[in-house]
Amino acid sequence: MKINEVGRISVYRAYQQQTEQRTGSAAGKRRQDEVAISAEAMELLKARRSADDPQCMKRIEQLKAEVAAGTYHVPDHLLVEKLLPFLR
Repeated sequence: MKINEVGRISVYRAYQQQTEQRTGSAAGKRRQDEVAISAEAMELLKARRSADDPQCMKRIEQLKAEVAAGTYHVPDHLLVEKLLPFLR
């Protein structure tokens, strides 16, 4: 019964040598990681921070209560203004 094939080991060694060569040539050129935050993400962060405002939290709780009670009403003209661009 043959457990290990010689061909498999040589393929692994060839792969390992390739990766060692790549890392060896890149050792002189150290790359640094960069993080870029998009404008949309910055707006979301600002909105999140403004949501911590007590007045904003009070308004949010009021809206939640109105929706839960079924008394929240949106004026028809506001709905039409928002839907018209999608229907055209």
